Amino acid sequence: MNHDTIEKNTGLLGILIALVVSIGGLAEIIPLMMSSEAVEPAEGTMPYAALELEGRDIYVREGCYACHSQMIRPFRAETERYGHYSLAGESVYDRPFQFGSKRTGPDLARVGGRYSDEWQRMHLLNPRDLVPESNMPAFPWLAENSLDAELTPIKLQRLRMLGVPYTDEDIDGAASAVDGKTEMDALIAYLQGLGTGLR
Repeated sequence: MNHDTIEKNTGLLGILIALVVSIGGLAEIIPLMMSSEAVEPAEGTMPYAALELEGRDIYVREGCYACHSQMIRPFRAETERYGHYSLAGESVYDRPFQFGSKRTGPDLARVGGRYSDEWQRMHLLNPRDLVPESNMPAFPWLAENSLDAELTPIKLQRLRMLGVPYTDEDIDGAASAVDGKTEMDALIAYLQGLGTGLR
């Protein structure tokens, strides 16, 4: 079969492209799936607590990942600014993972504990009150919206089905852990836990 035949037959060309992409994808995915560093939690990594999990869902829902990565690359400029480079084993309980590469705002992989809860609250209510040059939008509605405590245990159950090691006690206590909390409380809990998972 010569080159002209392939180019003139779009169906054949499409099949060959799909075949090459599939082989290339498998060549990258299969070794990664076999690597214990990528599929097993880093030592000390714990699953998200119920309130942190709700906060992660709000982080994803509000599109925070579009401007903030959670992946510190192993370059001196990054590790000096953000801390130790990210390990794959730190993100094994993230579905979807939040690595990202876009940085309109700073990387958040190690932001946990860097600022107080009150700072985080004020920053989410109006970022320019704390960082005048910030172009981050404000999220005042998060302080008004309450969490649905009935959904949290279901989320933990589903994640346990996917291999996250939540115990029956974690699931039973999930509703009470988020009851009466706002979406702002949950997002702050999530942010305060980032980079502190190696406990």
